[in-house]
Amino acid sequence: MTQECSWLARKLVGPEGSDSLSALKIQLKFCLVILILTKLYDFNLGSVTESSLWRSTDYGTTYEKLNDKVGLKTVLSYLYVSPTNKRKIMLLSDPEIESSILISSDEGATYQKYRLNFYIQSLLFHPKQEEWILAYSLDQKLYSSMDFGRKWQLMQERVTPNRFYWSVTGLDKEPDLVHMEARTADGHTHYLTCRIQECSETKRSGPFSRSIDISSLVVQDEYIFIQVTAGGRANYYVSYRREPFAQIKLPKYSLPKDMHIISTDENQVFAAVQEWNQNDTYNLYISDTRGVYFTLALENVKSSRGLEGNIIIDLYEVAGIKGIFLANRKIDDQIKTFITYNKGRDWRLLQAPDTDLRGDPVVCQLPFCSLHLHLQLSENPYTSGSISSKETAPGLLVATGNIGSELSYTDVGVFISPDGGNSWRQIFEEEYNVWFLDWGGTLVAMKHTSVPIRHMWVSFDEGRSWSKYSFTSTPLFVDGSLVDPGIETQIMTVFGHFSLRSEWQLVKVDYKSIFSRRCNKDDYQTWHLHNQGEACVMGERKIYKKRKPGVQCSLGRDYSQTVVSEPCVCGQGDFECDYGYERHSNNQCVPAFWFSPSSLSKDCSIGQSYLNSTGYRRIVSNNCTDGLREKYMAKMEKCPGKAPRGLQIITTDGKLVTEQGHNATFIILMEEGDLQRTNIQLDFGDGIAVSYANFSPVEDGIRHVYKSAGIFQVTAYAENSLGSDTAVLFLHVVCPVEHVHLSVPFVAIRNKDINITAVVWPSQAGTLTYFWWFGNSTKPLITLESSISHIFTVEGMNTVTVQVAAGSTLIQDTKEIAVHEYFQSQLLSFSPNLDYHNPDIPEWRQDIGKVIKRALVTGIPDEQILVAVFPGLPTSAELFILPHKNTTERRKSSEADLEQVVEVLFNALNQNLVQFELKPGVEVIVYVTQLTLAPLVDSSTGHSSSAMLMLLSVVFVGLAVFLIYKFKRSCPVVKYCIRSIN
Repeated sequence: MTQECSWLARKLVGPEGSDSLSALKIQLKFCLVILILTKLYDFNLGSVTESSLWRSTDYGTTYEKLNDKVGLKTVLSYLYVSPTNKRKIMLLSDPEIESSILISSDEGATYQKYRLNFYIQSLLFHPKQEEWILAYSLDQKLYSSMDFGRKWQLMQERVTPNRFYWSVTGLDKEPDLVHMEARTADGHTHYLTCRIQECSETKRSGPFSRSIDISSLVVQDEYIFIQVTAGGRANYYVSYRREPFAQIKLPKYSLPKDMHIISTDENQVFAAVQEWNQNDTYNLYISDTRGVYFTLALENVKSSRGLEGNIIIDLYEVAGIKGIFLANRKIDDQIKTFITYNKGRDWRLLQAPDTDLRGDPVVCQLPFCSLHLHLQLSENPYTSGSISSKETAPGLLVATGNIGSELSYTDVGVFISPDGGNSWRQIFEEEYNVWFLDWGGTLVAMKHTSVPIRHMWVSFDEGRSWSKYSFTSTPLFVDGSLVDPGIETQIMTVFGHFSLRSEWQLVKVDYKSIFSRRCNKDDYQTWHLHNQGEACVMGERKIYKKRKPGVQCSLGRDYSQTVVSEPCVCGQGDFECDYGYERHSNNQCVPAFWFSPSSLSKDCSIGQSYLNSTGYRRIVSNNCTDGLREKYMAKMEKCPGKAPRGLQIITTDGKLVTEQGHNATFIILMEEGDLQRTNIQLDFGDGIAVSYANFSPVEDGIRHVYKSAGIFQVTAYAENSLGSDTAVLFLHVVCPVEHVHLSVPFVAIRNKDINITAVVWPSQAGTLTYFWWFGNSTKPLITLESSISHIFTVEGMNTVTVQVAAGSTLIQDTKEIAVHEYFQSQLLSFSPNLDYHNPDIPEWRQDIGKVIKRALVTGIPDEQILVAVFPGLPTSAELFILPHKNTTERRKSSEADLEQVVEVLFNALNQNLVQFELKPGVEVIVYVTQLTLAPLVDSSTGHSSSAMLMLLSVVFVGLAVFLIYKFKRSCPVVKYCIRSIN
């Protein structure tokens, strides 16, 4: 074949033991060639084991199997068609088996195989250059090819899935420019651009200077959108025609939780915003031309989630006629369908049909009863979806729905509107798939059912009458149909199974014989677009031509729908309320309570001019002229001089904490003031200040590095000839904390104060917050001090937990304290050979304590002995002898019992009878450090602990200070930071 030909590309996956079909991609035009990829999925193995490639050169009449041309053992996963040259085909192998691609330049007749050193997840073809392709790998790397995949070059790593875009012709300077969202070396996500052959780190640029939220970059038509969350609030930015980014302005108290760009057609943005008080609905907003100022179009539009978890908004744009939208709105827990003819300025319910299919009157009175439609587009490209319209058939809508007070999912039928949604007729009582053939002049319907069928219906008069045709002699379980949408063809391919486990059946249906001839001028009639009788829609009066009902002629490629299009005089319905204004019951646009009209002049200087809004703006794409246009048009006025007002300081990430030695970036904001004549001074609070002669250089942020930790008062001062303003921010500068050690006594007396200290490394970490938990408490005590006193009232083992917060870092330590009415203790020492094997780490000390305890408790209850090994050398420990847990109420006898235990233990220690084997050949003897026992301590004396414990506390604090000093280390900009000694 020598003619340029488009392709039908399909991936086929199905039941166990047979090939089956599912959607991959649609590339359809009238053409003789069809490619089909089938895959055999083994449910036992959970993977694809075989694939087959089929090719038809007679539009599906016959097929040839091409496995020998791609490799008999090659398992294919995807099929791609070049959007600019349909002769070029690319096949991907299954990545679980191998990584390779197969390329065809002759309409899929022959292939060349190329090995890859990465695994492709998705491809993006250049919209103009047929050889240029971007490939996204499974390990989040972006590759580029300039020879249709024969050679690949790595562009960028850590790229966000589905957030890379080719340049847009007429907007980007270089055709090979790529927009992408990627995580850079600093760990933050950024918007980057580079050329495919010049994408080194030095060649990349960042059109937006700050980091952005992940998965927020959208490049669509003339707009680029990003999201930045600061201070817990999402802020949205837009670039129109590659101009500098501007913050999107929604109504002040919309406070969005989520935002989706629905449409950027006709130099305007349609966005769905979920506000702070919404859960399953979104509000529709529509923008000005630049995409900056948004006004409310419709509240509480129904939303749902698709098969892949994506958000679906129940909004449908009617094809072929600008300005007409349908939306499902939630009102008092009911879903109702509304329509607009002026891009969301006015909405109304749909009028139900006058009669049903049997011709009986339909009793349905607005607003209590109306027609409601399902507006979801089909996620399966082989079915028509619940609603459809075509550019080539303006005004013709087919949708599934019901008549009543609200949208129903059970009692549904199929309805058609021949006049852009003004009037409706019911055409089927059950669900049907309806496709457009012959430029929309013919409708084909097939019942949407789970039982096998053999008939389809065809209409030549916009669904008024239907002819029944049999497309197969044996009933078929229909899975879908392959149709060239809106193109001059009368061919469709139906596929399915004769039984649930049979092979695939493809049925080619050719309607050419139904059309007797090509239409001529006498076969057409005119149709006037209107909105309930109003002939001016979007500022125009349009007349279309349609084929006369019942005429069975084909429309042909030269068919033109529009006959007359002329502008209308501007009326009130051609204008919507401008940003900051709301429409009241008298149809007037009035400033919202939060909006000051004078704020629109804040971005200009004395001597310049600005557009002062009248509260109205003409609907974008509305073509009306004269009339009220002059009255409602924004007026050019001189900029008034203003003193600085509303000065603010914020950080780029919205946080009030930064790390010592890192850049802190401040943004200066001002609600009002002469920007170019205002001097700005920023004092960082550490003895350094900067000044700017005008405001504009400050908007990208002022960077500063703090060389010490602490809390700093950052002060901004703005002044011009008309006045001044001041703003203050308190910034916490911290050195990251690495470790915390909780210093607590091993044993405490019940109902007596003890001191607990958290030792943090490094010590010069700045302002820290301490969270203390005692026992089973669920609420912590919060302090700014590292020490706290506490009284334990319950005997037994009590836990103490401390968490230390420094900026975004949170560290924790937990210790146990034995609490008793009284106890005795004794210092222990060891034979010198133990020091040689002492690594001086907490785990070793805990294990040695257990070994010593096992050596001591022969014949003594385990719970009465506690051994604590101290840090440092020489190795030493303290032995605690505790009362039996069941004898505390019999105080006098209990003390006598304790004396007996002490006597037994100390006799053994003094006679060097307590020893343990550290390792083969290493025997360690345990000694009493001094012969005098620590006094018996209890709650009846004035002591909070034994004198020995107090002495030990002093000794170990001194030891800790000494060890901390020994382990000083360097930390960025801080003279000393300290590592953990445990």
